[in-house]
Amino acid sequence: MAKKKLTRSKVVKKLDAVFSQYIRLRESVMGFSTCFTCGKEDNWKKLQNGHFMSRKHYSTRWDETNCQVQCAGCNVFKYGEQYKFSIGLDQKYGSGTADKMLQQSKQIVKYSTMDLEDLIIKYKSLVDEY
Repeated sequence: MAKKKLTRSKVVKKLDAVFSQYIRLRESVMGFSTCFTCGKEDNWKKLQNGHFMSRKHYSTRWDETNCQVQCAGCNVFKYGEQYKFSIGLDQKYGSGTADKMLQQSKQIVKYSTMDLEDLIIKYKSLVDEY
């Protein structure tokens, strides 16, 4: 029996899941990560993949600089703590990084389903390294 082809929305959802794992794992030490905006430490599985520029912007949705580990308090209840997030980005990656992310988010990017599937393979491989 042939494997059923996933819909585009399911491919996006699958990529979001594996990319989130990667972001949370890349910052973890012995299974623990720190919230980018408040400093709370917790098991990487209990933290979230926070986006500086909203996920609605496909040009930055899976950008590794745009995405950092956040606790649910900052990411959900405090709407991402965008101001603190911008300061943290500039400290971590250099002055002007937050502005670059803002400009990049305004670019129109169209990923093919094949592009998204390639990203899934890439990030699954990186997750498996941890």
